[in-house]
Amino acid sequence: MSRFFRKTMTWGSVLLMLTLVLSACGGNKDKGNDASPSASPKSSESAKPSESASGSESASPEGVKLTGDFEIQYFVGGYGDAWWKEVIGEFQQLHPDLKIKESAGPKINDQMKPRWIQGSPPDFVYIDGAGSNTRQMVTDDQLLDITDWFKTAQNTDGKLLSDMLIAQPEEYQAGKVHAVPLVFGSWGTFYDKALFKEKGWEAPKDFESFLALGDKIKADGQMSVYIHTGVYPYYINGGLLDPAIVAMNGYDTSIVKKINALEAGVWSSEPVKKALDKIVQMRDKGFFDQGSPALNHTDSQSQWLQHKAAFIPNGLWVESEMANDTPAGFEFGFLPSITQDNGGKYVANPYVATVAIAKKAKNPDAAKAFLQFLYTEAHGKSWAELSKAPSNIKADLEATNAPALTKEASRFYNSDSTVVSPEVVIPEELVTERNNATLALTKGDITPDEWVDRMEKATEKIRAKENK
Repeated sequence: MSRFFRKTMTWGSVLLMLTLVLSACGGNKDKGNDASPSASPKSSESAKPSESASGSESASPEGVKLTGDFEIQYFVGGYGDAWWKEVIGEFQQLHPDLKIKESAGPKINDQMKPRWIQGSPPDFVYIDGAGSNTRQMVTDDQLLDITDWFKTAQNTDGKLLSDMLIAQPEEYQAGKVHAVPLVFGSWGTFYDKALFKEKGWEAPKDFESFLALGDKIKADGQMSVYIHTGVYPYYINGGLLDPAIVAMNGYDTSIVKKINALEAGVWSSEPVKKALDKIVQMRDKGFFDQGSPALNHTDSQSQWLQHKAAFIPNGLWVESEMANDTPAGFEFGFLPSITQDNGGKYVANPYVATVAIAKKAKNPDAAKAFLQFLYTEAHGKSWAELSKAPSNIKADLEATNAPALTKEASRFYNSDSTVVSPEVVIPEELVTERNNATLALTKGDITPDEWVDRMEKATEKIRAKENK
């Protein structure tokens, strides 16, 4: 369940404009439980079909009919499919002459891969879940270049799409827009507030207090300190390592841009080494649950919910994903990071999941109109309620039925004590190498220097391929 979406905006200024935003696994990859539906506002305005697949005008005049077949592919994971069912139903009512086909499910990415390879993709795609990678799809020339169109495209409320976004589109190719972020979520460390209250434990504010609390938890003898999913190590990378790298770089997020640019020597830099040392300290203190390497995401989450561990790295989708397995009285608590030094700031490591139009879409006009239809404040609110996590659409969630966890996370993001980092966006093969190296480090199979050596060599190979 990797995520590969670098931010190209000024996070602080945007987030300060938001009253409540935030969110989630969805984005998560490898998710299987549906979110519980709840009442939500609906958009009543008609979408405006675009002129052509490559035209720069935002929409055709009102009244132009959308016809023909229109296929939408979307991954169903921790966010469920209630929101998709709702918005697609509304869009169908507005355009009755369209024949809409939904290709969806928890394994849809693998199921649809042959069609993408063969050049017969769906028209519109939500890129999320295991086996999806926006950067790779751009590299493989599978997505439509919407750069000119996006500059003036408006939603069905008459507002510029770009003005509705928390995170602006990632430019996987310089100056080019191929995909638009729909989900805006956050990795972090989670705990049970009710358990901590019962035990008299205080949620850590920095690495020093985390280590001290970890010692107390070990002495208590009832549970391990920290459990993670060894089958999918990008959870521990996203929730623990990446925030540590930014914190160890003095909260200067430019190091993430260097990582994303595959800059030589970045993995062997001091901030990365210091971040790796945080993992080593946790390992050497025996904080990692010994069963973690063999656990997948739901198994590790289930054990955490059963208080077999105090902390878990995860994404804000976890509450929705585990809704059917959460014990009565369990109260989800969220910390953006735990590796900052004493007196330092939290580092929030966000992720996004995008939507895009296939380059070989058979009905690009319908795809553009559907994209315009999605990005309204009403649909941003309904996403928060139905998926139980905020979207990338600017919307005031205060009066919504969004979960308390979502609103708690938003308080961190709107606080001066939190730095919002760009996301690490690296090629899939490098993600795999990093996952394997981090897991090996947590087990004590390799040293930090060996971790660094692996990453530098793997990155050099990719640079050599790209420079050919």
